[in-house]
Amino acid sequence: FNRIYRVYIQADQEFRTNRDDINLFFVKTSSGSMVPLSALGKTAYTTGPGSITRFNMYTSAPMQVTPAPGRSSGQAMAAIEEIVEEHLSDNIGLAWSGLSFQEQKASGQTGKVMALVLLFVFLFLAAQYESWIVPLAVLLSLPVAALGAYLGIGALGLDQDVYFQIGLVTLMGLAAKNAILIVEFAKIQVDEGADPVAAAIHAAQLRFRPILMTSLAFVLGMLPMVIASGPGSASRHSIGTGVFFGMIFAITVGIVLVPFFFVMVYKLKERLRLPELRFPKMRLPHIHVSFREKRKKR
Repeated sequence: FNRIYRVYIQADQEFRTNRDDINLFFVKTSSGSMVPLSALGKTAYTTGPGSITRFNMYTSAPMQVTPAPGRSSGQAMAAIEEIVEEHLSDNIGLAWSGLSFQEQKASGQTGKVMALVLLFVFLFLAAQYESWIVPLAVLLSLPVAALGAYLGIGALGLDQDVYFQIGLVTLMGLAAKNAILIVEFAKIQVDEGADPVAAAIHAAQLRFRPILMTSLAFVLGMLPMVIASGPGSASRHSIGTGVFFGMIFAITVGIVLVPFFFVMVYKLKERLRLPELRFPKMRLPHIHVSFREKRKKR
């Protein structure tokens, strides 16, 4: 089938147990006669590897390590690198393969991912509010939710693995949604001439019920992942626990601080006298069709 297959041929176990069984294997000589393999050399028992493993064309020894309870795979990889650097000679190197290679290649990018998340949230809010400083009232509430997520997994002894990081990105969007609901209504009232303090308090009172309902529904939806069991439960624990405790902090603490952040940002805006962003409005073509033309077309 236009493919190459690697085939290994060996005798049954009963014909290759002792070294004398090599007499059962024959090879053809130049004269055409068959002689046993024992006629070509001597045999002796010795020790050695059953197979020689090579990695990137170098003779290698594969090694699999399981992290200790309460330790992440990244910490285990760092410990192995320290041991190799301290105890092995310079002509012996260390290389990762498989999932460990992918983990090492992708490590250290959590800060970049979170920075991009905050940047995109800021740019979208700046376009929505037409202001460079008002979105800060939303962004300042996000560390509160992140703090709750870290405290939650720390209290339960979970690792800050890649699943927790995925849940952290999701948590940023959910926490920002609650802050956006308050800031949006408060900004509308301020634009109409209301005092920032009164507008923030009124917006918080007005949006408290819908924020509480949607957030509690999501928190209860995360509860099965927090108490999950069976195959794959470790990833569910990391994702669900971070989002679960993060949303609880966002509801209890973050929603109280959002009006405060809004007032603080508006006072800073007035002090710095920052101009508003004005985006050009798009002019769409107008199409007028009379009823007579519609009837003719029909």
